[in-house]
Amino acid sequence: MLTCKEQVARASDYLDGQLSFREKLLVRHHLMFCPNCRRFIRQMRLMQQTLRVLPEEAVPEVDALAERLAAERRKDIP
Repeated sequence: MLTCKEQVARASDYLDGQLSFREKLLVRHHLMFCPNCRRFIRQMRLMQQTLRVLPEEAVPEVDALAERLAAERRKDIP
């Protein structure tokens, strides 16, 4: 069985479908018994899905909004 460290090292390849059949079985076997690694894989999938829907180019309004929020936060800190 894979260790959690080995599982994490293979996570991207697993999600991208780049593992051999044997490696895929090892990963799935580990995931059956390890709730922490299952959570990690779910988070990685969510991150991939989020990145797919983000716009390719930066939106200029986002930078201005971030600056405004940072300035407001600095005002609130004593």
